[in-house]
Amino acid sequence: MGIMPGAEPFTADGGPVGVVLSHGFTGTPQSVRPWAQALAAAGYAVELPRLPGHGTRWQDLNDTRWPDWYTEVERAFERLRARCDQVFAAGLSMGGTLVLRLAEQRGPEVAGLVLVNPSLGSERLDVKLLLPVLHRFVPALKGIASDIKMPGSTELAYAKTPLRAMHSLTRLWTLTRADLGRITAPVLLYRSAEDHVVEPLSGRLLTAGAPAGSVEERVLTDSYHVATLDHDAPAIFAGSVEWIRAHSKLAEPGPTG
Repeated sequence: MGIMPGAEPFTADGGPVGVVLSHGFTGTPQSVRPWAQALAAAGYAVELPRLPGHGTRWQDLNDTRWPDWYTEVERAFERLRARCDQVFAAGLSMGGTLVLRLAEQRGPEVAGLVLVNPSLGSERLDVKLLLPVLHRFVPALKGIASDIKMPGSTELAYAKTPLRAMHSLTRLWTLTRADLGRITAPVLLYRSAEDHVVEPLSGRLLTAGAPAGSVEERVLTDSYHVATLDHDAPAIFAGSVEWIRAHSKLAEPGPTG
């Protein structure tokens, strides 16, 4: 099966400041494409890859693991580093987790992070107790896509949650949580007050684990999990453009290509 229409990666040339952007688990670049386009329109170079196993069929995702997804984000980061003086990283949900891991691994090479509802753990008993066993026998369960408050807005994502891949995501959570103290970049965290996918626990873990004072939290009051396709999307886009500008070594981004 080929790539779903709309699930294609996005890239844009820009000035000396770049942003690598990552979509979330079972999703596609479609969920954050408007965000990527807003960053590009502001003059930033942008790389938004399609993560391995995503955007085709859910069975393909079960054939991948978190290092596959992370490697794709790191490759996009390297492409930006080759043509930019400074590179930021941003992500939605698991995309936020992946760029947190990037910042832990690459240190000061990552200039800053903008995260929308990143996942770092779960207090749900089915995830903590059942998933470690269930993923060996059950290929998938009901999906988690399109948690969006805005009527008519839909996320392009799988209708099922592949459990072997989900189990690998929980291992990424464990590793990322353990190394949060290694992050040297400032972090802008957008968190939806009502989120039916990622629990408030993740925001608490990030704030507690990252270096003191490094996380600036902004609460989204009119969006669910996929806030980049929801009512608060314009605030996220404008806010991240301004925040990156404020934390950049350069006063202004380069001209729009």
